[in-house]
Amino acid sequence: MKNLTKGNPIKLIVQFAIPLFIGRILQILYAIVDTRIVGVTLGDTAIAAVGGTSTLADLLLEFTMGMTAGFSIIVANSFGAGNEKNVKRSVARTFILTGGFSLGLSALALVFLDRILGILHVPANIYDNARSYIFVILAGLIFSALYNACAAVLRAVGDTVTPLIFLVISSLLNVGLDCYFIMVLRTGVWGAAAATVIAQGFSFVLCFIYMWKKYPGMRFSAVDLEHDGDMLSRMLKAGVSMGFMSAFVSFGTVSLQTAINTFGTDIIVAHTAARKITMIFMMPFGVFGMAMATYCGQNMGAGEYGRIRTGLKKIVLMTWGICILVIILANTVAGNLVTLITGSETENVIKYATLYLRFDTAFYFVPTFIALARNSLQGIGDSTTPVVSSFIELAGKVVIALTLAPAVGYWGIIVAEPIVWILMVIPLIVAVVKNPVFKAKNAENKC
Repeated sequence: MKNLTKGNPIKLIVQFAIPLFIGRILQILYAIVDTRIVGVTLGDTAIAAVGGTSTLADLLLEFTMGMTAGFSIIVANSFGAGNEKNVKRSVARTFILTGGFSLGLSALALVFLDRILGILHVPANIYDNARSYIFVILAGLIFSALYNACAAVLRAVGDTVTPLIFLVISSLLNVGLDCYFIMVLRTGVWGAAAATVIAQGFSFVLCFIYMWKKYPGMRFSAVDLEHDGDMLSRMLKAGVSMGFMSAFVSFGTVSLQTAINTFGTDIIVAHTAARKITMIFMMPFGVFGMAMATYCGQNMGAGEYGRIRTGLKKIVLMTWGICILVIILANTVAGNLVTLITGSETENVIKYATLYLRFDTAFYFVPTFIALARNSLQGIGDSTTPVVSSFIELAGKVVIALTLAPAVGYWGIIVAEPIVWILMVIPLIVAVVKNPVFKAKNAENKC
């Protein structure tokens, strides 16, 4: 466990974020290896099948990840306040609520799967592969959700190393199973999905056992599940808020994917590659955002408001420096990265993916602030503004998918995110400027 309410804010945030950063690298490397194995072994059509439905999987996974992150804010508040009883009670509810929500979402998505794929305009030539892939992912959603719940709870009490260790185990197992299912058993694309589900389920079991043995303060019992309307309300408010915040982002991406799926296989592959690279480029912003949610949650529980202000200000400046490096990379080696990830040397694939990356990275200063501000606001208990901001993103992407993309083609997709970033940052700026927590200066001299 690590207390983030004492010591130099920027040093604590960076130390807390390093394991998260390494973990995200591993996740992205796995995604790249997975895409490479599928592409080299099964071809561009198989990549299109995975890419054409991955936004649906991302939508539900992001909701559950956001939800568990929201639940963990209450754990962080309790830990920061030194209330061990409430730590146990919030941890217990985290697992119960996560299991219930993920099972419900999985069942709902599977019942309406064919209708959803129709809405996504999945092309006929990849439909069967796409359906088999997404079916397995959705059926195993609970394993991914429960693993994320374990990781979120551990991060809430300052432990980012343990989730990293089990993520390494999961990633290695995932790659090994990918090779076995696809190359040995010749399962096709559904084997890649099965590898993911099995690896995450295995990691959840190991992580939960370790957490139970290592941290007595989180060993809950039946008494910790006794009715507590106030805590349940706080957890649902934080969890559902962050879940919808993440889901709105992903749902907006799904709406764009419906337009992308009408542009042909080359552009589907190009956009799939571009989004994989975008995950790499944006990784530091998301990592520091996750760190800020826990940092702000603990300091809010401890009443250390000045530390929250100091931490946000310094992290924003640090990550803007990273933006400059990303812009340079996008304008020098983007084409090489596309080929590396997909294994494709198709001219149109490289052309459109590179165009997307070079244009969008020029605006990265905006989503950097968005990631940090949204998580910080959630950490201090503002569940409304981040959702409003995310809804603006959703609405903007839906409108563009319905109007701009059909009118100007893939250029409509390229300009979509910069447009919505500029719109959605406005309520976040207003909230940060007006919130009294970010005006506090009582801890400045302690930093």
